[in-house]
Amino acid sequence: MALEDRLLKDEETKNSDIELEEADDPFGAVLKDEDEDEIDEEKPETESEIEEEGGLDTIRSYLKEIRKSPLLTFDEEQELAKRIIKGDEAARQKMIESNLRLVVNIGKRYINRGLPFSDIIEEGNLGLMKAVEKFKYEKGFKFSTYASWWIRQSIERAIINQTRTIRLPVHIAESINSFMSVLGPLIQDLGREPSVEEVAEKMGVEVEEVRKIRQIIRKTYSLDRPLGDKDENSLKDIIEDTAILSPVKTTEGIKRREEIIKWLDLLKDMEREIILMRFGLDGSEPRTLEVIGKQFGITRERVRQIEATALSKLRFITNKRSIKFEELL
Repeated sequence: MALEDRLLKDEETKNSDIELEEADDPFGAVLKDEDEDEIDEEKPETESEIEEEGGLDTIRSYLKEIRKSPLLTFDEEQELAKRIIKGDEAARQKMIESNLRLVVNIGKRYINRGLPFSDIIEEGNLGLMKAVEKFKYEKGFKFSTYASWWIRQSIERAIINQTRTIRLPVHIAESINSFMSVLGPLIQDLGREPSVEEVAEKMGVEVEEVRKIRQIIRKTYSLDRPLGDKDENSLKDIIEDTAILSPVKTTEGIKRREEIIKWLDLLKDMEREIILMRFGLDGSEPRTLEVIGKQFGITRERVRQIEATALSKLRFITNKRSIKFEELL
C-alpha cells in the first residue's frame, strides 16, 4: 500500500497492489538445504554481540520467559492444529508459545546482519505466526520443519528490506512471479522447502535458472520496505513497481513521488528529514528508527513519535486539499 493510502487511514491492502507477494506464497524466498527440526539451547555467539544488537538484559529476560513453555510432541502438535482450524485461540497461542525457542534458535544465526537481535526475534515471531495459520497437520509433517522456513524468510525479508531499493527488468520480475507461484504449493505438499531440482521441474525450467532467481531475490529485492516497525504496508506504489514496468506506470510512480515531496515541504525540518530517511524518499536507503535516532541524537522511541506526528500532519494536509488519490493510482 502506498504512503498516500496510509495517510487516508486505508487499512486494507488492495488486491491490485499485490504483485510479487501473493497471499499464499512466501515472500523473498531464500532456499536453504539445512533442516531446522531441532530446537537447541545454544547461546548466541558472544554476549557482547547480543548486547550491541538488542540489549543483553532484555534478551535474558525473554529467554527465561519463553523457556516456561514446554516443547510439544508430534501428537500434541497434531491435536493443537486441529483445534486451531476450528478457531480455538487458546490452541493457537499455545502452538506459538511452545515454538518461540525455535525462533531464537534460528534468529541467533542472523546476528551482525543489520538488525538488532530484538528485531530479529520480532520478525521471526511474525513468521512463526504465519506458519501457525498455514500449517496443514493432515500431511503428517512436524510443525517445526514447516515453521522454520517461514521464520527464516520473515527474518531475511526484514534484513533485505534495509539494504537497497532496486528496479528489475520485466523478464526478471516475471521469473520471480513464476518462482513464487510454485513455491508456496510445493512447501505445503512436501512439508519442507523444495530442492532446487524440484522447483525447476515444477516451473519447467533449467536448474541453473532457479539458482539465478534465488540469487536475485536474496541479494537485491527490497521493494516491500515496511512503512513502520509493526506495519506491513510498503512504498512499492510510490517507488516503481517492478512487476509492471510499463512507461505509463513508471511515469505515474514518479508523479506520485513528486507530489509527496511537495507535501513534505510543509512539515518541520526534523519531521521532514525523518520521513525522508524512514522511507528512502531522499534517494538513499530506508533507515531504521535506531539509525535515525543516532544521527539526530535522540531515542528510537522519540523518532517513532516524530514520525507518527508527521504522518498525522500529512493526513490533515491531504484531506484539507481534498486530494483524490484514486486518480493517481
